Amino acid sequence: ERRIGHLYPKVTLDDGTEAPPIAWIWARTVESPDPSWNGHVPLVRSWVLAKKPKKPVVWIEPIVDRATQTIRYEIREGGNPPDGNVSRQGATCVATGAPIPFSYIREMAQAGEMREQLIAVVAEGVAGRAYCAGDTQVAERLDFRTESLGPLPVQAPGFRVQAYGMTNWEDIFTPRQLVALTTFSDLLGEVHEMVRRDAGGDAGSAVRLRDGGNGATAYADAVVTYLAFVIDKCADFWSSICSWNATNSQIRNTFARQAIPMTWDFAEANPFSGKLASWSSMLKGVVGSLWGIPVTADGDSRQRDACARIAEVGTCVVATDPPYYDNISYADLSDFFYVWLRRNLREVWPDECATLLTPKAEELIANRYRAGSPEAAKAHFELGMQGVFGAAAQHADLRFPATVFYAFKAAESDESGTASTGWETFLAGLLDAGFSITATWPIRTEKPGRAVAIGTSALASSVVLACRVRHIEAPMATRSEFVTALRSEMPPAIRLLQEQNIAPVDLAQSAIGPGIAVFSRYAKVVEADGSAMTVRAALTLVNEVLAEVLSGEEGEFDADSRFALTWFEQYGLNPAAFGEADVLARAKDTSVAGVAEAGIIATRDGKVRILERAELDPDWDPVADGRLTVWETTQHLIRALDASEQDAADLLRRLGPGNGERARQLAYLLYGICERKKWAEEAGAYNMLVTAWPEIERLAAATGAADDGSSSLF
Repeated sequence: ERRIGHLYPKVTLDDGTEAPPIAWIWARTVESPDPSWNGHVPLVRSWVLAKKPKKPVVWIEPIVDRATQTIRYEIREGGNPPDGNVSRQGATCVATGAPIPFSYIREMAQAGEMREQLIAVVAEGVAGRAYCAGDTQVAERLDFRTESLGPLPVQAPGFRVQAYGMTNWEDIFTPRQLVALTTFSDLLGEVHEMVRRDAGGDAGSAVRLRDGGNGATAYADAVVTYLAFVIDKCADFWSSICSWNATNSQIRNTFARQAIPMTWDFAEANPFSGKLASWSSMLKGVVGSLWGIPVTADGDSRQRDACARIAEVGTCVVATDPPYYDNISYADLSDFFYVWLRRNLREVWPDECATLLTPKAEELIANRYRAGSPEAAKAHFELGMQGVFGAAAQHADLRFPATVFYAFKAAESDESGTASTGWETFLAGLLDAGFSITATWPIRTEKPGRAVAIGTSALASSVVLACRVRHIEAPMATRSEFVTALRSEMPPAIRLLQEQNIAPVDLAQSAIGPGIAVFSRYAKVVEADGSAMTVRAALTLVNEVLAEVLSGEEGEFDADSRFALTWFEQYGLNPAAFGEADVLARAKDTSVAGVAEAGIIATRDGKVRILERAELDPDWDPVADGRLTVWETTQHLIRALDASEQDAADLLRRLGPGNGERARQLAYLLYGICERKKWAEEAGAYNMLVTAWPEIERLAAATGAADDGSSSLF
């Protein structure tokens, strides 16, 4: 702090007091393509700084002065903040309204013409978080250069920044962030000498930790190693990829998900604030992971290829979480941390830090950029899986199953049906190695609040497959015998998954387990032409049976809801001809007028459309509703849940358990429709309802125990 603390001055709040900053909020800028505006304009995803329940929203307002051709920023409280001016389609100039296509932004960035502008500062005031407009004096650019940390991959899954002129690892940090990280990094050499001296270092204790030493030098090596981990944690929170999380007023780290995306408005942490992503908070995280470990604990790890490690061990029990096909480019992403580790530890751990970047060629993922084509990437992944699982089967301890965790959501559809290349290649490697699947369970493995899950239908679970070496006398089966077994064994398995409240987003991949367990019990499933059924064909049949089971639940719904379900699948929330609705209504044993009376649809000008949730009657009372429908109860439950779980619980208590359970079943079906149609936002609403169901039921039961006698459908 004595060396670089002057780069992080206090800010003056609106009341005239000074406060230490916690974070600076920056916006990237480009010159406006509109010739009527002479200067740069900001690129901002969100203007919101704080958005908490029962508190006014805090946001940044850009004030455009066309006379002076300048933009300043003011902090506002309350009201309705505008959306950011960057979306998936491109950006809009805040000064003139002119469109700014991404192609123009990339061109400017690659020419070195993308800049940053300070738009707000978050400080620690007397009463908590305080927000003020950016101080241009603090925003002065530093002229700082450092040795190159190494190149970014030219192309890799999860990387988006290269198109914006960021070609080396140091490019994703601002000059001030590089000053901070390199200063802490350079201090490690001094710390090493200080620790060695204070630990009584002398010539007899010079054996390094890597050589098995346990004297003063080895102790200093250990301390510096842990401090290098702290610097890596700091790098994760001190890059220009970090964003500001308005919901909890925190900095979201670089790796909020396994990618390095382009971040337009980013948050820069104050290393010396003692809050959020400061040095001291990162230090506490590393210390906390060590605290309580007995000093006599003996750990052992090996950096090995999986096949080589299994061969080294011999007979063993395997538990593994293998790479997820092409979802994550682990080695490319790990260079973000490795380049700093190498800078900090190449003297302490020279063998581990011998290469400029991490090894890539043998990484077991389907990286089409590295392999040269999607086909070559698939072959690399499948052959690698066969090698690993083949070694595992060869050395398996037959007393115990191998356990494999897997989660892969992406699926593709063609004329033969829907399947998943990720699951196909993974399972092909597993089955070809001689394993059969004897049991499967979905396991809740993912953190709900992670960035990839916010506002999306991201997976919440992994599937753990218990595998045993397939018996040499395993029978063969025909296609029809396999389908018969699926239709017999999958329905109870799917109902059990629903009873255990597996989220709709996880249901399809969770159902793969019991389906492939049937497939893998056979030595071979024979198609009608005598060929062996492929894993892809088996997955397609599993998905078909899943759809049959879910569709069969439609018969439990009332006629109006059955109409709405089919109409929604055909037209979504868009209007369509009255004649089409009349034909469908008759087929579902209802009428258009009856469905409208139930409060599900609106008719106008010869068109029929389903009412959106915002159009539903806010004073709706299920007890007084003379034409209660599953569709309406589901939509009202989602609307209540948008307000709070308690509101949803109060409504569920009035609906009663039977009506509530049917609403949950409908949510599963509606999620499946939205997933197939790629209606992500609507799918998220139904997934949210099922995910929150256990808590809604708990709150409903708690409220019912203290019931004041109000009417309900229980």
